[in-house]
Amino acid sequence: MRSTGKQTSSASRPSLYQEITDKIVAQIEAGALPWVHPWAGGAVLSLPKNASTTRGYSGVNILLLWDALFTHGYDRNLWLTFKQALALGASVRKGERGATCVYADRFIPKREADAASNDEDARSVPFLKRFTLFNVAQCDGLAPELVAPVAPVSRLEPIAAAEELLIASGASIARGGEQAFYHPASDSIRIPEQNQFFAPVNFYRTALHELTHWSGAKHRLNRDFTGRFGSEAYAREELVAEIGSAFLCASLGITPTVRHADYIATWLTVLKNDARAIVSAASHASKASDFLLAFTAQATRAA
Repeated sequence: MRSTGKQTSSASRPSLYQEITDKIVAQIEAGALPWVHPWAGGAVLSLPKNASTTRGYSGVNILLLWDALFTHGYDRNLWLTFKQALALGASVRKGERGATCVYADRFIPKREADAASNDEDARSVPFLKRFTLFNVAQCDGLAPELVAPVAPVSRLEPIAAAEELLIASGASIARGGEQAFYHPASDSIRIPEQNQFFAPVNFYRTALHELTHWSGAKHRLNRDFTGRFGSEAYAREELVAEIGSAFLCASLGITPTVRHADYIATWLTVLKNDARAIVSAASHASKASDFLLAFTAQATRAA
């Protein structure tokens, strides 16, 4: 579908990519990674959802909404557009400021459309466009079940859920040793025993980090594993794995107490050199999370 010139002029162009990147870079430099403390904004660690459609948000929008959740201390990770609130018979309170989110689309520049022959499609250009979401806590008149606080999740259940995912994935996982890593040549994961972690729950965050690496193998999601340690390609993959682990923890209700901070300097280099890197990494992380969680869903259906 070809976009009109009006849509092109409203497209964010690189400035919106840069705006998002600057926000993430500032958080990292301040020691507040947006994928490390998403649970601090409310009683329950979760992925953000639309309160009207119940559909979950993905990619960089998860990071943007987690940041808003953390900053304002909202109890529920449920969001609405201004019009959706009105459609539910509610309203956004006067003076409330929403959270900026984005969606990706493509448009065809006029010069491409003019140059394209009848037998050849014109080249489209990707862009981001912004929209605004409001937390249910910013609205009046919503149904009580949408705004009532949610009870904390049991710390026992998330651990069982993570074990089920590790098994259902079919990944070759060896426990023991002093290091955690994914080995592409053998397509296997090595991780220290759970009792070697100061806080046992952090075993799962680390395991899910390595499982996200595993998901990117050529015969799975086919992400690039060719970068060497310290290279930009390596840093990009580590960024995907770190965010993917956070998305999986949120899906499983796991609240880790540590972060993987080994690669922050290289992350910052990548983000500062490429304004689109964080959007791309978050998109890959969402795909990895969905890919891995599908194993548990399949196992449940087969049971």
